[in-house]
Amino acid sequence: MPRYLITYPKGQGEDILVEDEHLALTIDHGWAVLADQAGTCLAIPSHAGATITRVDEQSEG
Repeated sequence: MPRYLITYPKGQGEDILVEDEHLALTIDHGWAVLADQAGTCLAIPSHAGATITRVDEQSEG
């Protein structure tokens, strides 16, 4: 399941871990957009300075 860790610069916002197998991350006109079949779930402007990292579970084996 894809997970996205959204990290803001210190004092700019709370870090968020988003987990949803149906979310897709796209970049649209300076916005990072996480959306599913129903539409946009979260949009972050590029000027917010946030870092978005995809964190996938490690498979054992």
